[in-house]
Formats: sequence, C-alpha cells, structure tokens
Amino acid sequence: MNRGFYYACNGMILNQRRLDCIGNNLANASTPGYKRDTLLVERFDEHMILVKHRQELSGTFAHTYVDDSYTDLEQGFFEQTESPFDVAIWGDVYFNIAGYNGETMLTRNGDWELDGEGYLSLSNSGRVLGENGEIYLGNKDFIIDVDGSIYQVNEVGERVLVDRLLLSYIDPDSDVTKFGVNMFTSVNAQPVPEGTRYDIVQGALERSNIDYNYELTMMMNASRLFETNSKILQICDAVNNSTSSLCKKA
Repeated sequence: MNRGFYYACNGMILNQRRLDCIGNNLANASTPGYKRDTLLVERFDEHMILVKHRQELSGTFAHTYVDDSYTDLEQGFFEQTESPFDVAIWGDVYFNIAGYNGETMLTRNGDWELDGEGYLSLSNSGRVLGENGEIYLGNKDFIIDVDGSIYQVNEVGERVLVDRLLLSYIDPDSDVTKFGVNMFTSVNAQPVPEGTRYDIVQGALERSNIDYNYELTMMMNASRLFETNSKILQICDAVNNSTSSLCKKA
C-alpha cells in the first residue's frame, strides 16, 4: 500500500512539472526568439543496474523523475514587420548582447531600439555588439545586409559601413543554458565556422518555435495523467483507512 502512495504522488509531481513547462512554452509563444523547453525524464532502475545487489533488491520498481530540461533550438517562423529595428536570423548563429550584468549574452531576439545615447540595443537587456564593440547609430536610417554588415547613407547618398554584427555559432544539438526568457549564456558559443550558411533579415522578427497543437495535446495528456494519479492516491487512502479500521476492530 505504501508503494501505491509513492507511485501516485510521484506521478502527480512529474505531471505537474510537465504542465508547468508546457504552460511556460505557451505563455511565450509570441516572444521573439523564444525556444521551447521540454523535460527529460529518467528512471531509477536504469541507474540501479550499475550496482548488482541494488538491481536485485529493486524488483520491478521503476521510479521516474525529472532529470533536467532540454531547450529545442529549432528555427522559428518569421513575421514580417518592415521596421528597420526588427532583425531576424535564418541559420544556427546568434546575436551578441553586452548585458547590463556585465556578461555577454546570446539571443535570437531581434526586437531592437536606439537607447538614450544612440546605441543599438535590446530593450531591458543591453547593447547589441558588432565586431568593433557596441554599435552607435544615432538615428534610424540604417541598412543591415544578409551577412550582418550595417550601413548608413551619407549626405551624398553613399552607403557607409558602420560595423558588422558580432555573431556566434551554437550547435543545434548542444545543450544550452537559458538566461531569462529568450537569452542564453555564451558557455557553448563559438566563432561562426567557415562555410556556415546563414542570413540576416532586416524588417522581420523570428517568433518562437512553439507548435500550438503539439503543446496543447501534451498539456491535455499531462492533465489527464495528473488527475488519474490523484484518483489513485484517493483510492489508496480510502483502502488504507479501511484496513486500519479493520485492524482496530480485530
């Protein structure tokens, strides 16, 4: 009976964490550059097999638990905005942001603006970095090419190179560490390998890589499993109370 309590409680905890993860994904479905998270579930018996006597004692017991979360770096879809301050990336490269916390952060969020001093910045996060440092523009009249080169037009109509966006590469299969909602630490970043294909698209934003239908289906599934385990817990509690009453009468 005690094992029944354990299984039911474990199932409720596991599916509650699934619901929290899915809920966070859905809440950020419209957040520029957001990448969906998913939980990684492990089983105790897979670890116990390393110790022979524990494997024999465990019997058929297979406790599941949340080991960690995984961030899916798949490309999100583009939304055309026509704003010069909206910039999207196609490919596996990331913008570099000089964070207000003093660290360099990576992001796919291209929802930029000019700060009070005329520097290109990501609101509430920090200034956008170019190959020569923080990018000063002073006004909204600028052009970004597909390779990340930033130009402004002078008085005679000539394009003048200001800087080139500093980009970093992250292997799409690697594990990343999130900072906030749609930023990443630079732990797994590296310079863009030669031959890597990417395009910088001005006038567009990369939205999240959330699939509404999939997330809602997973939410309903987790909700039903949570309710099922809750009912099992109630049944175990009722049986336990009945057994205790019979023992007392005996």
